[in-house]
Parts: sequence; C-alpha cells; structure tokens
Amino acid sequence: MSTAAGSRSVGLVKPQVAHFDEPLLLACGRSLPDYELVYETYGELNPERSNAVLVCHALSGHHHAAGYHTAQDKKPGWWDECIGPGKPIDTDRFFVVSLNNIGGCHGSTGPSSINPATGRPWGPDFPSLRARDWVNSQARLADRLGIGCWAAVIGGSLGGMQAMRWSLEYPERVKHCIVIAAAMKLSAQNLAFNEVARQAIVSDPGFAGGHYLERGTVPAQGLALARMVGHITYLSDGAMASKFGRDLRRGTLEQGDDGNVEFQVQSYLRYQGSQFSGNFDANTYILMTRALDYFDLAREYDNDPVAAFTHARCNFLVVSFSTDWRFSPQRSREIVDALIAADRPVTYAEIEADEGHDAFLLPIPRYLDVFRAYMLRVGADV
Repeated sequence: MSTAAGSRSVGLVKPQVAHFDEPLLLACGRSLPDYELVYETYGELNPERSNAVLVCHALSGHHHAAGYHTAQDKKPGWWDECIGPGKPIDTDRFFVVSLNNIGGCHGSTGPSSINPATGRPWGPDFPSLRARDWVNSQARLADRLGIGCWAAVIGGSLGGMQAMRWSLEYPERVKHCIVIAAAMKLSAQNLAFNEVARQAIVSDPGFAGGHYLERGTVPAQGLALARMVGHITYLSDGAMASKFGRDLRRGTLEQGDDGNVEFQVQSYLRYQGSQFSGNFDANTYILMTRALDYFDLAREYDNDPVAAFTHARCNFLVVSFSTDWRFSPQRSREIVDALIAADRPVTYAEIEADEGHDAFLLPIPRYLDVFRAYMLRVGADV
C-alpha cells in the first residue's frame, strides 16, 4: 500500500461477521433458518447515529468496498475512488457500511455455504432470491448496528436497484437514495445476455448440475466465458477501441500466419475470465443474475412506476453515463420521470463518459464532482 494511496484511504480495514439466528422469510416463500452477513465499516458513527451510509454492491461485488486488508495489498476495495477522507462518500463525515449480500460467495451465507439440513454445501438448492430479500437482510444488519435511518442508501447497477427497493420497503429509514447506472427493470437484451452467461456455466461438464463442490470439480471454463460475455457489455465500443483497437499481442496479419494471430482484446478477455473463475462461485453467479432478471420495481404496483414511487419519502440522486448501453441514460430518465410525476425530490445528472457501464466505478472528474456535491447535501441533513 503506497503512501500516496494511503493518504486519502480509509487505510487497513477488517471484515466483520454478523450471525442471525432468526429465520429470514424470502420472497420465493422459502426461509433461511439462519445466516451470516460479512460486512465492513469505514468512518465513525456519530452520537446521534444519523450519519450512516449504506453501500449496496453490484452483481460481482462484495463487502470490501474501500481500503486495504493488509499493508501488502496492491489494490484497494472496489469503490475506493469514492469512499474515503475527502472523497464523495467522505469518511470524515459519514459512517459507511458495505456488506456482502446473502447468496454471495465472499463470506456471507450462500450456495457454497453448508446447508444445516444436509451437512453439505447448498449448491443449486440455495433458495432463489429477490432484491427485497437483500434489503430485508440489510435492514436487520442496520438494526444490529443501531441504525434507525440511513443518511443515504447508495448503489450502482444492481446496487442501485437495491437502493430503490429500500426507498419503497423502508421509506421511513432512508433520507437519500442514490441510484447510479441502474434501471427499474431489465430490457429484453439484458435478459438475453444474462441467459447466455448462465448457459455457458451450466453447459460446462464441471458444473455437475450445480453440485461441483461435492464432486471436486470447477466449471472454470463456463464461468470464464460468462464473465467474458458480461465484461463486453460493461464496456463501450469507444472504450474498447481506445484501449485495444486492433492491436496484436502476437503474430501478424500477413498471409500465411497459420491462424496464430492474437489480438490484445482477446488476451484481455481471457485474462478477465480466468481471474473471475478463480475467485467467484458459479452458483452465486447464476443466483445473482436471476435476481437481476426478476427485478421489476413497479410490478406489484400494477406496473405503474409513479404509483410505486409515491411510497418513497426520501430525496433522490440519479446518475447515468452517456455510453452505458447496458443501463442506458434512457432507463435513468424513466426513473426520473416517474419520480417527478410522483412529486419526489430528484436530482439527475447524465455524465459524458467513454467508459460505458463500468464508468460508475471509475474516477471520472465530472462524475466525482456531481457525486461529491450531492453528498455535501446529504451531510447537511445529518
């Protein structure tokens, strides 16, 4: 951990574990008899317990959002650009909670955990989840931490969907809802990409019907392909062109090269897939993408998003990125239009950025300026 990185970092952090013995009734009708949530906190909770901020992670995210676990770590948490002293989510001002959702594979109870009824890994038998299940478990964690109301609930992508669900399920417990690069439901194209990724996994012989942990196999190739498909959709055409173009890693395009040409983008995608397959659980990936598919904020309100948002009581910030084609600015404007029609206070920013959907994770100056300015408003309400 370099001195430069550490100067505006939350520094060394240690994950914590909250165990819950009370069964959690899930939207699918099943219950988790007990479960654990792994989480991290940054900053200090004030005496009034009014400065707490919840960070909800996206599809492949987890609890480690900022700082470092050891002094030897080369990379900080996944949202370190936005969380820390003087950063948009200023830990000199806010107490930040970031957790790994149930169903995850980074310590919280999920498919790779032991099913108490069988003594074996849950695997594909882990209950189906919805975003509201995550929100309900997060509310229990808030109770455990003595947080009655969040100063803000924040999330990008799937995390933004959780933030919106918070505003409807627990309106009295959220002052500000920050929704970044998200949508009220997936488009048919998004559903299609998720299905291709899942099929890549289940078609891998190592998947073994989801019982790979018991059989000592790993669907590494299928999971790598799923990640490659997903990663392509997170980048814009322009970002890929500027980063890779048609640059070659080896070989030439001259006649007679015998097909040994390798483009830089091919090497990059294979590396991303290999890294992901080594640290993510296949059943979790399937579970998370299905929860993403099932999300539909207005379904239970006669498919009327305006009626849905009339239940919210908080202020909103909605942010989109110009080249994000996975969750396009049009999807964010639909959220904003519904909020305005529901007479909810909302601030909207569309950020010009070449980085596509992944822009919400990156230090884009205009984005950070907008985020920081809004968080100053959140801080003023603490």
